[in-house]
Amino acid sequence: MPSPFIIVQQPQGPASQLVLLMHGVGSVPESMLGVAHWFASRDSHAMVVSIASPDPSDISTGLQWFSVRGVTEDNRQARVDAAMPSFVATVQHWQRVSGADAAHTLIAGFSQGAIMALESTKLAAPPALSIVAIAGRFATLPGHQSNAVIHLLHGNADPVMPAALAQAAQTRLEQLGTRVTLDVVQGVGHEPHPALMERLAARF
Repeated sequence: MPSPFIIVQQPQGPASQLVLLMHGVGSVPESMLGVAHWFASRDSHAMVVSIASPDPSDISTGLQWFSVRGVTEDNRQARVDAAMPSFVATVQHWQRVSGADAAHTLIAGFSQGAIMALESTKLAAPPALSIVAIAGRFATLPGHQSNAVIHLLHGNADPVMPAALAQAAQTRLEQLGTRVTLDVVQGVGHEPHPALMERLAARF
C-alpha cells in the first residue's frame, strides 16, 4: 500500500509556507520526493508534504484523482470538476495542520497533479496562490483572471503532454492578466527532471 501522505519537512514553530506535492496518474507520493526535498532545502521553515491521490488507478497499481481511461478533450473537464472538491479539501486539511493560508500555500504538481493544481486556480477562491505545474495542462483554458501566480515547467521532448499545451496556457493567462512564467527545457521528456527545477530556481 502506498503512503497516504509523506511529511518531508515539518518545522517546530509556525510554518513560513505550506508546500504540497501532487504526483501523476498511476503513481504514488514517493515519486515526488526529489521535488519535495528541493523545496525543503530552500526553506527550512516550510512545511512540505507529498500527497497521495485518493483513488486507485485504473491503468496501473498507483493512484489517481480521476480516470484517464477513455479520456477525451470533451470529457476531461467533467472528470476534473468531479475530483476538485476532494482536491480542495485535501489542501485545506494541510492548511489547518500547518496554519498556512492560501497566500502562503504552494502546490507543485506533476502531470495529473499539475492538471488539478492548474484547474484549482480557476475557482472563485483558489486554495493556493502559488502553483508550479510540471508537465501539466489545463483541462480547458481559463476564461478569467486568477489571483494565483503560476509557473509552468515543461520538457520539449514530452510525448505525453506536448509543450504546446503549456505554451497555449501561457498565452491565455497573459491575455487574462494572470501572473505566469513558462520554462521549456530542451531534451526533457515527461518527468519532474532536475533541469526543470533549475529553471524554477531562477524564477524564485
